[in-house]
Amino acid sequence: MDNKLLQNLSQNFLEILNDEEYYDITIEVGNDPSIKIFRAHMVILYYRSPYLRRILSTNKNKNDGILTHIKLPNILPETFQIILRYIYSGRIFLEEYDALDIIKVLVTACELGLQELIIYLQSFLIKEKANWMELNFNLIYKTSFENDSFLELQNYCTDLISKNPDKIFKSPDFSSIPEKLLITIIQNDNLQMSEIKVWEYVLKWGYTQSPELPSNPTNFSKEDFNILKSNLQHYIPFINFYKLTSLEFSEKVLPYKKILPKELYKDLLKYFLNPNNQSVDKINEVKKINSKNIDIDSKIITFKHSELISKWINRLEISSSYEFKLLLRGSRDGYTPQKFHKICDGKSHTVTIIKVKFSNEILGGYNPNSWKSDCSYSANEDSFIFSFKNNDNIEDHVLSRVKEKEYSTFNGSAFGPSFGYNDLILYGFNDNSYHYNICYEKNIRETMGNFIVEEYEVFQIIRN
Repeated sequence: MDNKLLQNLSQNFLEILNDEEYYDITIEVGNDPSIKIFRAHMVILYYRSPYLRRILSTNKNKNDGILTHIKLPNILPETFQIILRYIYSGRIFLEEYDALDIIKVLVTACELGLQELIIYLQSFLIKEKANWMELNFNLIYKTSFENDSFLELQNYCTDLISKNPDKIFKSPDFSSIPEKLLITIIQNDNLQMSEIKVWEYVLKWGYTQSPELPSNPTNFSKEDFNILKSNLQHYIPFINFYKLTSLEFSEKVLPYKKILPKELYKDLLKYFLNPNNQSVDKINEVKKINSKNIDIDSKIITFKHSELISKWINRLEISSSYEFKLLLRGSRDGYTPQKFHKICDGKSHTVTIIKVKFSNEILGGYNPNSWKSDCSYSANEDSFIFSFKNNDNIEDHVLSRVKEKEYSTFNGSAFGPSFGYNDLILYGFNDNSYHYNICYEKNIRETMGNFIVEEYEVFQIIRN
């Protein structure tokens, strides 16, 4: 009886949604050419969605008879229609949709703050769409770790990496696994896979990045070895070659000796020529050190960005062993100048990373000095600011070193991280953040002036 009453209530609320007379708000969803206008009721949206509640709060006490209109350009109309029916009825029939549609609904539910639905959708995907998620692991991994609300999916990914890595390596999109994910897999201490299998899959990944390579290494030219070496240089430190048998090393590794670092190759030869040599601890220590260098807790940059930034800090073509220790993240700690100074004042050797809203652009700056709040300028000849035009391409960057070293950074209590005399300033973190080329060598953006911050992070650089 209770279930029947709830079904009737749910149906009545859907009828309210479809009513064309008593609605008091219109919602414009999507971007050209896919825009759709939805009619709805403010009181229902206000109490069902924390995100919409914030938008509608300014209209809460108004009773002027004017129809409220809001825009949600970042949400697909077809996805919002599913969400809107759930908001009104409290019900969603996921069997009607494919897994990719459910992922889109999950992301939108998170944006709208629908916590109950977030939990339900994750559980449904894990129970009912496991096969699809294994075949599309890259997408699931990327989606789950982009948002702290997707804990169930994060646990699913971590568990699959440890217990069933074969399913990932054998998936159709294996060749497109990003470097950071592949490193996460092979350095996992609980990985249930033999080391020779790990090496074979890493080799396979390297080949898929350069399909023009001959399948047999005996046919490799010097250039072919250099290409494969470049593809795999970040992974080799995580392969524990000392766990291989002599036969495995001889048949599977020696043909590729030219892609191994010289010191590692010498150590391996000594080890396999002398079985009593105990070198396992040494390679484990190397893996531990390298994991610190490559793993970076960032929602904006990857370890490739951090490697390049490390080179800029050293003014060398090779990067030193640095740890990027996260001090502050805007979405976690807040975006106010006061919060920045509370966390970062007194901290030296910091890198600020900024994601510009409505673009793929990344901005940033390095400050060797300690941040302060005394409205002073700090002098340093090693400061620099930089930009990446596209977060997926580290080659498309601009590095701009300080030329007026007396004004390398500004320590204003009403400002966030500030470089030069308005060269790169965060203030209010919305339209008041801006960039002008004055105290640094180059203009790091195509246009000078205001920009909006979507996310920002501050790291302290620690030499290992």
